[in-house]
Amino acid sequence: MTITVALIMAITMIVLLILGVPICIAIAISSILAGANALDFNMMLQTGAQRTFTGISVFTLIAIPFFILAGNIMNQGGIAIRLMNFARLLVGKIPGSYAHTNSMANMMFGAISGSGVAAASAMGTIIGPIAVKEGYSRNYMATVNIATAPTGLLIPPSNVLITYSLVSGGTSVAALFLAGYIPGILWGLSCMIVAYFWAKKIGYKGDSQKITAALALKVTLEAVPSLLLILIVIGGIVAGAFTATEGAIVAVVYSLILSICYRSITWKALVKIYADSAKMTGIIVLLIGVSSIMSWVISFVNIPSLVGEMLNGVSSNPIIILLIINIILLIVGTFLDTTPAILIFTPIFLPIAIQCGLSPVEFGIVITFNLCIGTITPPVGNILFVGVKVAQTTIERVIKPLIPFYIVIIAVLMLCTYVPQISSFIPELCGYEATLPK
Repeated sequence: MTITVALIMAITMIVLLILGVPICIAIAISSILAGANALDFNMMLQTGAQRTFTGISVFTLIAIPFFILAGNIMNQGGIAIRLMNFARLLVGKIPGSYAHTNSMANMMFGAISGSGVAAASAMGTIIGPIAVKEGYSRNYMATVNIATAPTGLLIPPSNVLITYSLVSGGTSVAALFLAGYIPGILWGLSCMIVAYFWAKKIGYKGDSQKITAALALKVTLEAVPSLLLILIVIGGIVAGAFTATEGAIVAVVYSLILSICYRSITWKALVKIYADSAKMTGIIVLLIGVSSIMSWVISFVNIPSLVGEMLNGVSSNPIIILLIINIILLIVGTFLDTTPAILIFTPIFLPIAIQCGLSPVEFGIVITFNLCIGTITPPVGNILFVGVKVAQTTIERVIKPLIPFYIVIIAVLMLCTYVPQISSFIPELCGYEATLPK
């Protein structure tokens, strides 16, 4: 029965996606049809409705719309330009200075907004035109911007990690947030190394502008209020001063106050920001609700055990099993968005990853890392599309230059997979046990 249910679920969803059915509807239909093979159809419909409402009736879930709202406010509130100036102050003298500035700014802005798309859009719009005027290749800047924008999905706050926390059964959001720092920074730094050698080969120099102490102080002071958001939100969550949900609300209030102080946001823009945030929230919440049906069916018919047996049939070596999981997730990420992929594959692979020696926190970073790579690969990489759009170039022109970045990013992924202490070091240092939630 387990094999039959799994095949019905997989084939139905693939067919529906090929036909262009929205992902949330495809998940719901495939889950109900698969579950009806194990239960009475009417009972499955009732169970599906119950699981949908149960899946979205979680207090932690409230954090997602507020982090989305905070990210949208920051994107238009004058915060991005101040972070870009600060990043330029830090890395502007390195050959390929604008590329490194873009990378650093993506890491900082992504860490504050929690959105790779927002980072790619903001930094590509601000830094790209300036770099092109200075003689930089449009494709070079687009490639670096695309490659480094997903770091914001790993460096907290991250809506993806909050979603993983929910579907994994209550893994600590604070521990996941802390675990994302080193992998996210390694991703960004590895891309900066590639950008450096590319810049040396082409002949791009460092920033020739003389940095005076007064200018450095001015730029730093302008960036400090924005950077303080990371300390306030993440520090408050880790210290137990407030929950992830309360931290998200703090982020909204703080970013709104900053934007008003910077006089860079209007009432008309604010109305649009609220509307866009509401639409995005509705999509994510609906996905989480219908994915709860799929998670229940997967658990009810014990699909994780079936997948585990299949993987053990290939090899009993944890190294090989984790490699296969990574390959599957990398392929999935190329055609499935991050949130539904997290919701679908976490219940399947988490038990297997635990058997291979990874904790829920460590596996949360591995699956998120894999799916973040999918955001910069065709055919459906949303950051890839945004990056080429704001750079006014094409996907065909950036795919080849992206290959060296893909290689180093995947190398960092393998490092995080087989040296899980990279992810668990900071959480354990702060007193979080990397074990299953009780």
